[in-house]
Amino acid sequence: MTAVLLPYQQQWIADTAQVKVCEKSRRVGLSWGEAANSALEAAKQGGQDTWYLGYSQDMAQEFIRDCAWWAGHYQIAAEAMEQIVVEDEDRDILAYRINFASGNRITALSSSPRNLRGKQGRVVIDEAAFHPDLPDLLKSAFALLIWGGSVSIISTHFGVDNPFADLVNDIRAGKKPYSLHRITFDEAIEQGLCQRVFAASKRIWSPEAQATWAEEIRAIYRPNDAEELDCVPSNSTGAYLSRALIESRMSSDCKVLRYTCAEGFDQLPDHVRATHAEEWLEREVAPLLATLPRTARSSIGMDFGRSGDLSVLIPLLEMQGLERVNPFLVEMRNVPFKQQEQIVFWITDRLPRFGYGAFDARGNGQYLAEVAMQRYGSSSIAQVMLTQNWYLENMPKLKAAFEDGTLASMPKDRDILDDLRAITVVKGIPRIPEGKTKTGQGQQRHGDAAVALCLAWFASNQGGGSIEYIEVPLGGYSTGQAAPSNFMRPTTSLDLPQIERRGDW
Repeated sequence: MTAVLLPYQQQWIADTAQVKVCEKSRRVGLSWGEAANSALEAAKQGGQDTWYLGYSQDMAQEFIRDCAWWAGHYQIAAEAMEQIVVEDEDRDILAYRINFASGNRITALSSSPRNLRGKQGRVVIDEAAFHPDLPDLLKSAFALLIWGGSVSIISTHFGVDNPFADLVNDIRAGKKPYSLHRITFDEAIEQGLCQRVFAASKRIWSPEAQATWAEEIRAIYRPNDAEELDCVPSNSTGAYLSRALIESRMSSDCKVLRYTCAEGFDQLPDHVRATHAEEWLEREVAPLLATLPRTARSSIGMDFGRSGDLSVLIPLLEMQGLERVNPFLVEMRNVPFKQQEQIVFWITDRLPRFGYGAFDARGNGQYLAEVAMQRYGSSSIAQVMLTQNWYLENMPKLKAAFEDGTLASMPKDRDILDDLRAITVVKGIPRIPEGKTKTGQGQQRHGDAAVALCLAWFASNQGGGSIEYIEVPLGGYSTGQAAPSNFMRPTTSLDLPQIERRGDW
């Protein structure tokens, strides 16, 4: 038997969060699904009233009619829709209502915040982006939560600077503890929207007919189809992070360390390459590591590149006040795989209280991500496939860290600034777009530091494995020598054999 509701409608109804939000395409039937939920809630003994707020009278009437249809579908005793007048201190308000045998009711009001004064129950705010005063409306709605109510916020986007877009971004950034749903036109089609439309209009469905129908709908909405159908707020093609915001977190005390290998370096003998990298680490990195507070918890993010893009390694230290600082950043250009492994392990072994690392595991980066996991354990290393969904979930959290100062410092450097400014919103997702940029020296970049920083921020918010540490000195050693005693080194049985072989590069 075919379900009446499509999967995304079922998921919305099944979500029992006190506050839930959905950014959606036009005409995917989510309000109709919400009407199904409202009718069920009103029919229950011990259920709740529902207060529906659309931005127009037509929306109010349509929602109440949908609730009445669902009451009939459920064979629930309910009165016919009635038109009522709600007295207000400024003017009387026209509203629509259905009363149920349970004693509960569904009432559709206009969008004025004062309409919710003294009310209890569930609040549904439909097409929230189009309400004239959404922030005040939400304040009034949230007052109902104290007595066990709930708030459902549904909308298509209406511009990147709209309060609804801000609300969605705050949820993704972790600033608001609300449940978030996203339904694009294409996702709705994949879950059966076109078949449902064709069945209702008595048309014969086929894959070809569906493709034609989808293109016809897109043609109707162009040039605004991205916003109307794909959940992409308009005017969202600029830089995701402003220059002023980035520079406010930059410090000249944080360093960028650049290690570049000449052409043909990868053809040199193993011991020559290892010695060259070791000498650079001792000269450039060791003095910085010696200044790090040994009580800070550290994490790393690594964006991988080999022949074209850079590899960027970013450590973050979590300080006593929970702010994160980036004491230095390592860029590697044209560095062989084995030396990248050598550098990453050398630095990570010496970071204070290392807890977690996130590695770009796409393409050739999968090798380094895998050996890091084998060295430090799967509970301490994330092998990240940088998908659109990963960016969608994690880039807003990085932006929030810039805004609230949780990311307290990072290197003051023109190339790092350019990398971070390269983050743009592509089809509603903040990410590094395709294409390359060049530095003032004509060298190629592709937002590498921005990706590494996002990975590092992700890593800094993970739990990390149960790695115990001992103190050993900072400096190199060869096979058979006693271990140095001034760096922090993992001592788990899983990792120790590989660490003891460090002199055998």
